[in-house]
Amino acid sequence: MFSKSAWLHLRIPFSFFLMPVYFFALGISPNFTESRMLWSFILIHLFLYPASNGFNSYFDKDEGSIGGLKNPPPVNKGLYYLSLLFDFVAIVVGLIKVSMLFAAMLFIYGIISKAYSHPSIRLKKYPIGGWLTVGIFQGFFTFLMCYAGINGFEFESLVNARVLIPALLSTLLLLGTYPMTQIYQHEEDAKRGDRTLSLILGIRGTFLFVLIIFTVATACYLWYFYSYYEMRYGFQFLIWLSPVVIFFLMWFGLVLKNPLKANFAYTMWLNFLSALCMNGFFIWFFLENTHILQLF
Repeated sequence: MFSKSAWLHLRIPFSFFLMPVYFFALGISPNFTESRMLWSFILIHLFLYPASNGFNSYFDKDEGSIGGLKNPPPVNKGLYYLSLLFDFVAIVVGLIKVSMLFAAMLFIYGIISKAYSHPSIRLKKYPIGGWLTVGIFQGFFTFLMCYAGINGFEFESLVNARVLIPALLSTLLLLGTYPMTQIYQHEEDAKRGDRTLSLILGIRGTFLFVLIIFTVATACYLWYFYSYYEMRYGFQFLIWLSPVVIFFLMWFGLVLKNPLKANFAYTMWLNFLSALCMNGFFIWFFLENTHILQLF
């Protein structure tokens, strides 16, 4: 019914890069169950994110490389309907298997992701608005959505410092890393009239901006672990993050010598390494913080 190209544009493997927010929320969860863990993970990463990817691809109609696809095939109307179907499945199953709040948050995320891409609104074309939209909704809002789904909590349980602070930290990290995902798309974005933050900053400016935000975010994470847990978690955070920092600085050095190195391949390697290290850290944090391994 749906073409191979439509399925490719969902970019389901790309969800791996967005998993750290889920695992961070899991790490601080006091009321998780196997069922809610499984369903919230599946609905967010295998349905909600791919729906957003597909909808974005349909209206962008990229000819050059995009996140998760080096050579994207032409889009068709089937992709539009497939992305809406994935959204619908996520919301309905979320309502049945998890909670009304979780389903409502899935719906809100879907609406915002459509506003980001749809030509009638297209938040993506605004450098600050697009940047903040991604940072807030893929960070802060998604953290709360994951936390609500994993624990089965209602809204009032989300409004406390122990939940809001890590949610804000998730946004801070996203605000620092998102411009890097745009650095190889300057020509494509300019052609469509999308003035992304990375395009405004330029290649060198994007690296410097990300370095500054990332440094601030790291300091805030260290403060968080020191204040709410133990400093050993902060030290582990630095250890897990060190390969990402080394790769980033090495890549920046190459780009200073040759701006053409700010390309799709290096961006995907940075995304993969960052996701691998952050997922690894937050899974470790979950196992340590919950002492779940002691049950076996």
